[in-house]
Amino acid sequence: MKFDKNIYRDNLSVQKVIIDTDPGVDDEACLLYAFFEENIDIKLLTSVVGNTTLEKTTRNLLHLMDICGIDVPVAKGKEKAMERESINAEFIHQKEGLGGYVPPNETKVKLLELDGVEAMRKVIMEGDGDIVPIILGPQTNIGHLLKEHPEVIKKIPKIVFMGGSPFGHPNYPDHISFNISSDPEAFKIVLDSKIPLVMIPSDVGRRKAHLNEEFVNGLAKINKAGEILAQSYSKYWEPGYPDKRVATNDTLALFALVYPKMFTFARVSVTVDLVETPGKTLVDFDGVGNVLMVTDLDREAFLQLLLEDIKNIKVKEN
Repeated sequence: MKFDKNIYRDNLSVQKVIIDTDPGVDDEACLLYAFFEENIDIKLLTSVVGNTTLEKTTRNLLHLMDICGIDVPVAKGKEKAMERESINAEFIHQKEGLGGYVPPNETKVKLLELDGVEAMRKVIMEGDGDIVPIILGPQTNIGHLLKEHPEVIKKIPKIVFMGGSPFGHPNYPDHISFNISSDPEAFKIVLDSKIPLVMIPSDVGRRKAHLNEEFVNGLAKINKAGEILAQSYSKYWEPGYPDKRVATNDTLALFALVYPKMFTFARVSVTVDLVETPGKTLVDFDGVGNVLMVTDLDREAFLQLLLEDIKNIKVKEN
């Protein structure tokens, strides 16, 4: 039977989005899928400091747009956290940010003159209140946006973000995830805005939706996009597990928005610690909070969706 991904959608309308990203291997995978996802309309792409420096995350984003022939407005965001020294995750994403895949330094796609925060404001205020920000990295850009331009709050129907670790993790026993701990003050601003949130904890991508070595090796046999992902993944194995696995954190954020019926959600309230363990997220499964948190997914359907959709990703040959 042919796989029908549309049975996992809530409705048949195309979702307008802004993608804020810090590529990053998991961002790279999400972006490749997003560029060719027929059920979303990308209104803006913005870079942010995170998995590596802002210069490299921006370069990586522009390179992916180059090789996919993507013509979408793109702006460079913030280069440091709101109130802290920025950290990076090059220990897992490698020096250039894309794991075992090393992009060229020169890119062709041109940045907007507006910075990422001002570009976000412009796109959201010119929209019809139906543009959803997808936040794949630290929440620095969206934090600045909500603090400096609170008028946008009424125009944002919801925010989808990857981050938080409410179930704990062997390497992060205090319920910390990189995206939140990198700029907890920004996340606090997002929480305090009361905008409805969809939260994809990093735990889900590591433990429930991970890719094994056989799956990764199989990607390289599909097409050029699969080759690039397999090359990136070759130096992106999750630490702290007995097997070789790749986390799919950011791709989950995209699919949780577009194909929500593939996921299990819980309505929760979330707080973030700024003092004792900065970035620690505490989750109350109260059933009344303004956060819909992913707790599980149909793993088989998710993997099938990855395999089906990668066939549609068109990457230019060198």
